[in-house]
Amino acid sequence: MMKAIVVKEIGSFEICTLPIPQPGPGEVLLKVEVTGLCRTDLKIIEVGHRDLVMPRVPGEEVVGTISAVGADVEDFAEGQRVYVYPGTSCEKCPPCLAGAGNLCKSMQIMGFHRDGGFAQYVVAPVQSLITVPGNLTPDQAVFAEPLSCCLNAIELARLQEDEAIGIWGGGPAGILLSRAASAKGAQPTIIEPHQQRREFSAALPSVPTHDLYDVCIIAVGDMDAYRQALAHLKPRGRLVVFSGLPKDDYELPCDFNQLHYLEQTIVGAYGCSYRHGEEALAYLASGKIKVDDMISHRMELWELKEALTLVSEKISIKVLLYP
Repeated sequence: MMKAIVVKEIGSFEICTLPIPQPGPGEVLLKVEVTGLCRTDLKIIEVGHRDLVMPRVPGEEVVGTISAVGADVEDFAEGQRVYVYPGTSCEKCPPCLAGAGNLCKSMQIMGFHRDGGFAQYVVAPVQSLITVPGNLTPDQAVFAEPLSCCLNAIELARLQEDEAIGIWGGGPAGILLSRAASAKGAQPTIIEPHQQRREFSAALPSVPTHDLYDVCIIAVGDMDAYRQALAHLKPRGRLVVFSGLPKDDYELPCDFNQLHYLEQTIVGAYGCSYRHGEEALAYLASGKIKVDDMISHRMELWELKEALTLVSEKISIKVLLYP
């Protein structure tokens, strides 16, 4: 038997004792070493999510060691440390063939459609596994999932070397977006109005420090951030919608004449594809993107209630949980 966090109804979760799942063909059983906590987990538990199917063990940021393998598994073995790319897709539809498996209509996401890593053990399909480079600790490797989402956003932004990029939001995503932009040779600025977040993030400015940016990315679900970003976009600038808005307050007036005359672009960014996970681990292993200083709290998984409060009140950067 194992212990796990289970969401049975929106607004609460339970610590349950469940049978240890058994891997089927093409699957492995992972002993979870560490799982990252993010605002999406908070959203799933408190207000639900478009992709959530209950009851569900949440947790989409997972690193673990293989404890058992199912039939037809050839490239992975017991004892191997792996990062789990959280999605599975059909690999045949136009988005999949274009490298955008996250947009596949058949996408199944760990922690949403199938059980995730808020447990002592989790089953994962082989097609989602990526071997963790030997020089990375589990705590470093678990950043691959949020970093993958940031790499997808920067890719969609068509960010070029030496371009100025404004990032609204100084939480984990904002910091990773900034560091990924720097790794690609761009010039990032994080704008963060929240005082405690600015203290965590080396006294970040609360207002834009440039008049205009080549790229603006909104990494916080705040309407004012969207307004500021649109106002600080250069001609031919690209605005990336990285964070969604509340479902009851998501409509924002947009000056389409500004887009027309200044040839500006607005693009959405949601999640990531498997290849972004490979890229993220490569960046982390190379040392070009560092994450150790972003870990503000290490807690037992069973302290989830307290951990969610840290995320909700923005008094943490990255919380890592251990089952």
